[in-house]
Amino acid sequence: MRKSNVPVLLRLSPLVAVGLVLVALMWAGCSTDTPTAPSSQLSNQPYEPTTGLTLNNPEVKAIALVQEDHTPEFLALDGVVGTGVGMRDDGRLAMKILLRDDQLAGRLPRELEGLPVILEVVGEIKAFANHKVKQTPPIQLGTSGGWRYDLANGYCCGGTLGSLVQKGGVQYILSNYHVFESDIVSGGNGRVAQNGDPIIQPGLIDVACNAASAQNVGTLALQHSLPGSNVDCSLAQVISGMVSANGAILDVGTISHNTVGASLNQAVKKSGRTTALTRSTINGLNLTVSVAYENECAGGQSFVKTFTGQIQVRNRGSRFLAGGDSGSLMVEDITANPRAVGLLFAGSSSAAIANPIGQVLSFLGATMVGQ
Repeated sequence: MRKSNVPVLLRLSPLVAVGLVLVALMWAGCSTDTPTAPSSQLSNQPYEPTTGLTLNNPEVKAIALVQEDHTPEFLALDGVVGTGVGMRDDGRLAMKILLRDDQLAGRLPRELEGLPVILEVVGEIKAFANHKVKQTPPIQLGTSGGWRYDLANGYCCGGTLGSLVQKGGVQYILSNYHVFESDIVSGGNGRVAQNGDPIIQPGLIDVACNAASAQNVGTLALQHSLPGSNVDCSLAQVISGMVSANGAILDVGTISHNTVGASLNQAVKKSGRTTALTRSTINGLNLTVSVAYENECAGGQSFVKTFTGQIQVRNRGSRFLAGGDSGSLMVEDITANPRAVGLLFAGSSSAAIANPIGQVLSFLGATMVGQ
């Protein structure tokens, strides 16, 4: 939690994730047979994968199915917060077990069904609510922003205006549900998020909780992605002239209108409110993340949402993603017109979590704005 003389809360920094769980991906059109682990994984020799290390790679898929079989037994252990698919330093694919701390490390296997096992301490996973200053319109994205009325019980909140998408010929700002529309009770501020509410830049956390010091850049188009869907996303229809129509993101520039699936060791970058432009690599696929959300900025009631098929990114010391970066678009780390990979929404001091961008766009019925 971050506070100043005016109580300020990074969106949703008071929330503590209740667990990180990984389950097997549901493969469309797969057979009911359980494949065995690839032979290259059963030895101690490094190997060369046959294709890119996406979830469609047969080696990755085989490990994910072994992961599915053993996830319940590990999740029953206090201190285990998840399982997944990763890669060891020697290049071998492996099942990974995610730990809250290192107390269980000596009790867990280092090999399972002939596969190596990675034990990774990630701590607790939180929903995260300089790119903080007020820009001259049309603004670029990857910047501080949020719901104009996002304050309650003496605190105000905000996050990142991530990227630009379009549907039906209309442009929208893409961010997280918990940045734009998570106030669903009238308790602390006497109101709930409504269609047409102003979305501002910068967010309240960067204007001392005084919305008069920010500017309206969009109007909320409620999506209600939570608690029912598998993504944490929301949209704001662009106010004419307020957002760069080419979808440019601070320090990234224009992006591609195409997207790309996540793969292990994929180099990625993001531009967000708190940590600005940062780079990292993907080190986990097929995550299921259980996160606790509050139903207003601070002091409200909470609910727990479990997401499946998510992406994990290295976040040592919160250098890739920190509080206030929620809503940032994660793209491949190339210079010109990178493709979107995921929408960042949660993390800890060692792990960042993103919704796969394909899931987000499918839920919204939208496409990326780009070159």
